[in-house]
Amino acid sequence: MTLSHDTAGTGTQTVVLLHSGVCDRRMWEGQFHALAAAGHHVVRCDLRGFGETPLDAPHVHADDVRDLLDHLGVERSVLVGSSFGGEVALEVAVRHPERVAALALLCAAAPVEHDAGPELRAFFGQEDALLAAGDVDAATALNVDLWCGPDAGPEARALVHAMQRRAFELQLAAPDEHGAQPSGVTQGDLEGITVPALVVTGAHDVPDFRVIAEKTAALLPDARRVELDWAGHLPSLERPEETLALLTDFLSGLSAPAAAGR
Repeated sequence: MTLSHDTAGTGTQTVVLLHSGVCDRRMWEGQFHALAAAGHHVVRCDLRGFGETPLDAPHVHADDVRDLLDHLGVERSVLVGSSFGGEVALEVAVRHPERVAALALLCAAAPVEHDAGPELRAFFGQEDALLAAGDVDAATALNVDLWCGPDAGPEARALVHAMQRRAFELQLAAPDEHGAQPSGVTQGDLEGITVPALVVTGAHDVPDFRVIAEKTAALLPDARRVELDWAGHLPSLERPEETLALLTDFLSGLSAPAAAGR
């Protein structure tokens, strides 16, 4: 199965946008067309169980992304991942290193074990209880409240609500055996990722993601760490233009031969 996706632009450098676990490919509206207009070939996709991609079989998200690149005829790409999408980007870089030219990780999760802090543990407990009670609307609202930072306006919050609600619809209806399979990525694997990496966090995000970012940046041999003093967990939606400028600056610093995508 090919992931649902959009493409734009005809540049030689391919940029793949991977969404967070409370969103789908619509979260990149503020960057998708602008990056294409800036001269990049841009791809955004819905991972399996999100947006327009069904949860129809056991899968490894990183392999689904590799299959999408095959479908599009893309040899190497810069992967931009938000939260869960950042975790998937790291997994692609480990499992299929020849396909990755660089990484931009925005408030990213990690594919290795992390002991959740009290705020995150409390959130997961509340979410599980609401879903067990069948209150999907309340669970959706809970996610919007946690993951949207102070600069997320009404339109951004409404979009996150719609995207998270859609993800719940797909995932709650699917049999357990169609879930994601372990990627097998270890801490040692992350130390072997040698491509340039931008590791970004938000000052208003759940503290766990700053802890994860510090560990990730320390493991990656060629990482640059950036803290956004205005951001929560979803900077691409909270301040789209500033996030675009951050990504454009990172992409412009990559050498054309190393980042060639097609």
